[in-house]
Amino acid sequence: MEPLTQAQQELYDWLVVHIKENHHSPSIREMMRAMKLKSPAPIQSRLDHLRTKGYISWTEGKARTIRLLQEFQGVPIFGAIAAGCMVEAFTDATEHLDLAALSFKTGDFALRVRGDSMIEALIDDGDLVIMRKVEEPSRIRNGTIVAARVESTTTLKYYHRKNDTVTLKPANPRFEPMKYPAEDVHIDGRLVGVWRNQDVK
Repeated sequence: MEPLTQAQQELYDWLVVHIKENHHSPSIREMMRAMKLKSPAPIQSRLDHLRTKGYISWTEGKARTIRLLQEFQGVPIFGAIAAGCMVEAFTDATEHLDLAALSFKTGDFALRVRGDSMIEALIDDGDLVIMRKVEEPSRIRNGTIVAARVESTTTLKYYHRKNDTVTLKPANPRFEPMKYPAEDVHIDGRLVGVWRNQDVK
């Protein structure tokens, strides 16, 4: 299957959740609201690309005819996150974690852990961490486990902020805390779950 752009993936992921929860496809107006768009044209363009790339069937001009051709249940896996030193920041989703029996919110995503700096938080190398996007980073509580990005690198750590300094603390005494100016730290998400596949350990 041809990969999707970020905008196309965002709409597709929303369609999967909406159709699963409501058992019918949404209207153009509902999609415009969900994507925060004021015109139907971008929605129609994205739907056309999703159809061309084989993700949906759709009769143009009739939004409620949308049908998923290959439904991905669960949350998208956006790549790897360091639990040690920094690694290159994750980009687009390349696969999906199928956890259909569990409840997630639209926008949740998964990252595969690389390293053991969070081992005392029961997060090990190879685990998948389920992250939830943070709407207001200023309201993150100290002690929250976050996916923190500094420039083009990212890491999984406990978040602590004091005044204008953010400290990213590991859960392994072998690793040193990392301190940065708060303005340099971007929070991509906070931890909401950990998935460990025992078959691969």
